[in-house]
Amino acid sequence: MWQRLQTLYLAISFGLVLALCFGTAYHVADPDGMVSTSYWQIQKPYFGILLGILSGMVGLALVSFKSLILQMRLSTLGAIVALGMQGWLAWMYFTWEGPVFSWTVIFPLIIFICNILAARSCFQDQLMVESAMRIRDRRRHSKKK
Repeated sequence: MWQRLQTLYLAISFGLVLALCFGTAYHVADPDGMVSTSYWQIQKPYFGILLGILSGMVGLALVSFKSLILQMRLSTLGAIVALGMQGWLAWMYFTWEGPVFSWTVIFPLIIFICNILAARSCFQDQLMVESAMRIRDRRRHSKKK
């Protein structure tokens, strides 16, 4: 399991999703000078649902190392969800006036990149397995003749 490259990418991605779940979203300064902090999952309930879906996809892809096809599909779907989340955060960043966003706003982009790299690595592993199966079938058929 840990010797595969996609497991490393998915572990990094899962760690970043967990950091997003417990990290701060932004800080807002009141006119009195008081600073209030908002967390990602509390600020918008839809964002919490999206984080739950993303963590479920990446976590399931991380533990489903025996099925390369399922791991590749979950990684691709996780990348799509992370890209949508990054688009939503970009929209929030450019339309809101008051808050100062934290540096965790770039985590969905890093999650997207890690999931794409994991899906690519799963695809390469699947191609290697299929080529080995073809070689085995050829040897089996040549011995029967």
